[in-house]
Amino acid sequence: MTDHQPIPVQGYKPQSQSSVDQVNLNKTMEEETLRRLDAIKEWGDEVDQRWLAVGRTAIEQGWMAVNRSIFKPGRAKLQGE
Repeated sequence: MTDHQPIPVQGYKPQSQSSVDQVNLNKTMEEETLRRLDAIKEWGDEVDQRWLAVGRTAIEQGWMAVNRSIFKPGRAKLQGE
């Protein structure tokens, strides 16, 4: 199994290929949904744009939480720790 090195951001750690594959699949599913929302946004006054934005934010936060559950980033260390 391939381990992918983390991005150089505190709290991130190496990831297995299966974790990377799952998050990439999730990102594809998220993008499909966001493009649907982009299309709905074009309806203009036929939809409440404020609620559409609220829904979009909730969806983005949901996918972020799911992906974080897979990658399990840790907390950053502060200087001197």
